[in-house]
Amino acid sequence: MKLTGIHHLTAVTADARGNHAFYTQTLGLRLVKKTVNQDDVSAYHLFYADAKASPGTDITFFDWPVDRERRGTHSIAQTALRVNGEKALAWWKDRFDSLNVRSDEIVERDGRLSLDFEDFEGQRLSLVDDGGQGEAHPWERSPVPAEHQIRGLGPIRISVPKLERTARVLTEAMDMRAVREYRVGDTPVHVFEMGEGGAGAELHVAVEPGLAPARQGAGGVHHVAFRTPDERTYRECWERLQALRAPSSGPVDRYYFQSLYFREPNGILFEIATDGPGFATDEPMDRLGERLALPPFLEPRRAEIEEGLKPL
Repeated sequence: MKLTGIHHLTAVTADARGNHAFYTQTLGLRLVKKTVNQDDVSAYHLFYADAKASPGTDITFFDWPVDRERRGTHSIAQTALRVNGEKALAWWKDRFDSLNVRSDEIVERDGRLSLDFEDFEGQRLSLVDDGGQGEAHPWERSPVPAEHQIRGLGPIRISVPKLERTARVLTEAMDMRAVREYRVGDTPVHVFEMGEGGAGAELHVAVEPGLAPARQGAGGVHHVAFRTPDERTYRECWERLQALRAPSSGPVDRYYFQSLYFREPNGILFEIATDGPGFATDEPMDRLGERLALPPFLEPRRAEIEEGLKPL
């Protein structure tokens, strides 16, 4: 599979209005698409990203009226968001303290400075210094100064009770490379990278056999998506899964990108997603996220869908 990095991560909130306030005002991200879960139109699907809605910068949320997540293994355990430099992390630490956002101290982990924190529902997040790697597209209307804004996603950490079967899928089916190992306390974490590597192209696998399985809910993560450049490489990914007889969703057209879903051996949901056509397909770039956007097949149901959603 030609995977170049993290495409997006989709989590769960039970409070869309509070979620919108936290991710746009506290974290300063841009709401680049306000739409609905295409499989459950009663729920918002909110996408937050950089100024250009670049693939690899989206953290997204389904709005479901559910209880809080029960933490455990068989899950996506932490989402990192990239910033540039130690000064940015120090600025964020002061910001979190002033806004009463739960956060830890800045530490070095896997050779990078990191600042762990949580949103108001206990979503486990971390700011990671990516050393300014790659492009950045600050949003001019963000409350966060351009030099301190979140640059994108990655790495993502998952938790499994045993490494072997997951590692086999990552390396043999998905063509990731096992590159190193570090520890968080007593927990070994194995690092797998895609494409050219770097924080935005890493999946970290924590091995935690002593934990009970997680139960998904608000403050938890639904799935992580990996980038593939175009429809040709996307079809190659689909053909690889077919050749391996791996159960999957088959190709799914999400209008803004093409998707393919499957579960790794511990039940964690993975998605392969194309970089395009992107979120400016049905809205001008300077107006992204300002209205409820619906793919063409849902547009005839707009009035019904809007009536079922609460204003943000």
